[in-house]
Amino acid sequence: MRIDRYLPPEHWLSKVYRAGAAAFGGGLIAFGVLGFTNNLGFFSTSGTQILGLSSNGLLSLISVIVGAVLIAAAAVGGPLASTTTATIGGLFLLSGLLNLAVLDTAWNLLAFEIQNVVFSLVAGMLLLFVGLYGRVSGGLPSDNPFVRYRRHEPPEGEVPEQRARERQRAEELKPLAEAEVALGEGHATPEQERLVRTEANRLARAERRRAYEHYAHLQQALREQRGESSSGSAEEEPQR
Repeated sequence: MRIDRYLPPEHWLSKVYRAGAAAFGGGLIAFGVLGFTNNLGFFSTSGTQILGLSSNGLLSLISVIVGAVLIAAAAVGGPLASTTTATIGGLFLLSGLLNLAVLDTAWNLLAFEIQNVVFSLVAGMLLLFVGLYGRVSGGLPSDNPFVRYRRHEPPEGEVPEQRARERQRAEELKPLAEAEVALGEGHATPEQERLVRTEANRLARAERRRAYEHYAHLQQALREQRGESSSGSAEEEPQR
């Protein structure tokens, strides 16, 4: 069973994932577009300050692409938004660590400075938190869609056949339950009294039938035991 059946776009967790992906995606697109408008060198290792961060043409392009992916995931919603946001969060963390290692070197292809590293690490942790919120955290409630999916339970709102039968049986027993309560409280109608007596007689007959069946089963077991004892005695007699 697919996970998107458990987490439809209108679920409140899906709204959290969509809002987080849309906010980060919009910010990244704005950062990338501002980089393009400043005519930055595509592979320059000494970037230009854009919104307090250093950037070049390559970083602007990557920002727009990643932002577009997040916006698309936000539009779809559901588990796709969660997975996409968490995955990009992990990539942000990895990018921050890798670019920290190449600062002030010829391999600094994204023109990172220390503020870019800090932003990448913080943004990565926030994206991971948003993407994994309500999914892998401890103490999740039993009605959580990811918990129900991992336990192979039906999605919330989808009633299996057994539960439907139980609900139907409960509806059938409702008049009897109301009649018994009314009888116990002393204000039962004649019809409710007849209903309670009829049910009591039915249960008594069923109990007697079970008692007879149990008695017959015991008698059959005793006869079989006597038959085995008799055959055993008959086999021992010739040997004597």
